[in-house]
Amino acid sequence: MDYVKPADVVVSMIDAGKRKAALPVRDLLIRGALAGGLLGIATSLAITAAVQTSVPIVGALIFPVGFVMIVLLGLDLVTGSFALLPMAQMDGASGWREVFRNWTWVFIGNLVGSLLYALMLWASLTMFGQIPGGMVADRIVAITESKTIAYAAHGDAGWATAFVKAMLCNWMVTMGVVMSMVQVRRSPRLSLPGCRSPSSSGSATSTPW
Repeated sequence: MDYVKPADVVVSMIDAGKRKAALPVRDLLIRGALAGGLLGIATSLAITAAVQTSVPIVGALIFPVGFVMIVLLGLDLVTGSFALLPMAQMDGASGWREVFRNWTWVFIGNLVGSLLYALMLWASLTMFGQIPGGMVADRIVAITESKTIAYAAHGDAGWATAFVKAMLCNWMVTMGVVMSMVQVRRSPRLSLPGCRSPSSSGSATSTPW
């Protein structure tokens, strides 16, 4: 892998923001829904691992896999769009209208995908509400309450705390998007049996991997 200089990373971010700003609504919704679903899968997998092992760090190590999949597949999380679209706007490659259009439709897609997965997870854990959800469902409920009721109990200070934590969380997600652009993998070449490399004499043949 080759290191990419910060100035080149900025150029890549601007190009990515420009491309995303031009995507049709259908693509934004599909990419957003798939990303929301994958993130839901990663979250439930991380919680399941933490519950089964009683070691929270195991879940913390598993969760980023979902985000990596989203980045590698070129899907869209609105938090990632927060990093890329403003770069394109500041460079003059797109306007604020396109920025907010992207954020709106990607957010809707993320919400649809995550809610659809939540419904499927509820159905699989509780057999459509016929049985208790078990330890995993209990942990999900506990986490949900800690992110809502716990803040509400502190009034304005709770709202402010939730807002600051959300900013820190989104900051880390956007850094993940940026860091995915700091390296470039050069395609290795694989020589198949019976084939000669370009450096060999005669009609050289090599196969890109």
